[in-house]
Amino acid sequence: MKRHLRRNYQSTACLFVAIFCTQLITACGFSKTNNTLKRDTLMTTEQHKTREIYLAGGCFWGTEHFFKQVVGVVATEVGYANGKIKNPTYEQVCTDKTQFAETVHVVYDPEKITLTKLLEIYFEAIDPTSINQQGPDRGSQYRTGVYYTDPDDRSVIQAFFDHKQRHLNDHIAVELQPLKNFYKAEDYHQDYLEKNPNGYCHIPSSLFEYARKANK
Repeated sequence: MKRHLRRNYQSTACLFVAIFCTQLITACGFSKTNNTLKRDTLMTTEQHKTREIYLAGGCFWGTEHFFKQVVGVVATEVGYANGKIKNPTYEQVCTDKTQFAETVHVVYDPEKITLTKLLEIYFEAIDPTSINQQGPDRGSQYRTGVYYTDPDDRSVIQAFFDHKQRHLNDHIAVELQPLKNFYKAEDYHQDYLEKNPNGYCHIPSSLFEYARKANK
């Protein structure tokens, strides 16, 4: 009888401890579900604050590094935009037969930098009248282009292009198109010049200093 009562007491005590621990874990926010919801909420909030634009400016190693210097740019990623095949590789893009442009996906904070200001800085890093060439790099993959995901951005970009055209003798060769597709480039291309400080870059190093100061 005593053994039976002791066993009942132990079971009750264990049940109480289990319930208490469960409530404590939930209250402290250690629930996997709660953490997921909280993380998703934060991601949604951050995404709501930022905007994006896709910019092709020749070899994406230098173009990405250039934009990483700009105050207001919060993230960059290099890849291949507006081509005609799925999941292209770097080797395929370099054949000049896929119609992809080496492109930088730029995510920026509109409270710190406007799209127009970002375009002004972009035009300093390119030759806007050159067709399929930036620096020594030649081929359609090295063409310049501004690719948007928000239709409202088109009028802003067009107004900027019109303004720049009035100050140029040659026609602007920079594409202005909606983004049709974008495939992230291989990992070794991401942040290339941070991983390889002495690596190839078609953009003069002096322009990186310009980019750091351009939006201060």
